Amino acid sequence: MNRWWAIIREALTSARSQPVASVVSVIMVAGMCATVLLTTGRTVGAEQSVLGTIDSAGTRSIVVRADAEAGLTTTVLDRLANLDGIEWAGAFGQARDVQNAAFPDGTRVPVRLAWGNDLKKLGISNLPVADHSAVASAAALEQLGMPDDVGGVVSNDGQQYAVVGSLAVPDYLRFLEPLVIVPQTDTADTAPAPVSVLVVIAARPDLVAPVSQAVQSVLAADDVSKVKLFTSESLAQLRALVQGQLGSFGRNLVIIIFALTAILVAAILYGLVMLRRKDFGRRRALGASQSLIVALLLTQMAVLSMIGAILGSAAAAIGLAATGDPLPGWDFFAAVGILAIVTGLAAALIPALAAARRDPLKELRVP
Repeated sequence: MNRWWAIIREALTSARSQPVASVVSVIMVAGMCATVLLTTGRTVGAEQSVLGTIDSAGTRSIVVRADAEAGLTTTVLDRLANLDGIEWAGAFGQARDVQNAAFPDGTRVPVRLAWGNDLKKLGISNLPVADHSAVASAAALEQLGMPDDVGGVVSNDGQQYAVVGSLAVPDYLRFLEPLVIVPQTDTADTAPAPVSVLVVIAARPDLVAPVSQAVQSVLAADDVSKVKLFTSESLAQLRALVQGQLGSFGRNLVIIIFALTAILVAAILYGLVMLRRKDFGRRRALGASQSLIVALLLTQMAVLSMIGAILGSAAAAIGLAATGDPLPGWDFFAAVGILAIVTGLAAALIPALAAARRDPLKELRVP
């Protein structure tokens, strides 16, 4: 440990003794990071923004609509539980119009019975009255005239439900708005109930096609002609296309920028080695090993690259924020910084090996 601290101190002293070369190296690495972040980073930020917009439209959703005569029941959820690639599945019954019990002539909104193995994903939990407590979206609460998110609703046939809270409607259920649902307890003693709408969310966009085929195979409807399946496969394909094209452009640009910078850094360091060949020859004559010379130069470049990466990343972040461009994410910043340091070390390797292999006797004869 003491040996490495000694190498680090010697590397810092060497960097300070040659301020021009050190500053140029820092500027080169900082410029490399800033250029990558302001070009590819801006592209990655735009890609993430575009993909976020596409994802918000539900690139993983599969919707099955069934008529009352189709014979689709809640037993389909048990069969879906045995399939891989499904993140969430929920079943909804036929819509039944309800109104605020306090306003007989109030606006009517649809209410649906809901079944699912994990309705907590919708923010539903701790309902006071099982199978009769309802939750409503903000749009439904506004139409029902319930500013406090609580109240009673009643249907035309006299069925009553207690609205006990609000519901944050995810993107894949917005087609059901205004939404009021009554979560149902799924037990072995409960008879299968008819399903009007089945929503399945695939684990990944690329699984939409195979999952939709699997869903069709387990529906077990009495009349499949009265069942329609809608998928977001086209959106998933668009997502993959956008991601592939933007990602390919970004990778090619990064490779070019880092390769050019590595060549320039290697040239600078090689020139530095030539200027200091007497110093390296003296060190070798005094007993310094080749590995020590290599470690000294690589440590010096690592420190300079780290400083340059921090300065370049900070400058790029400020520039992107000032222009209102989306930031690519801190993981991208970290990846660019680490890659910049690795590039600096790779560029310094050949000059370091050249310095370590110099003949000490020959170098000491240089005037």
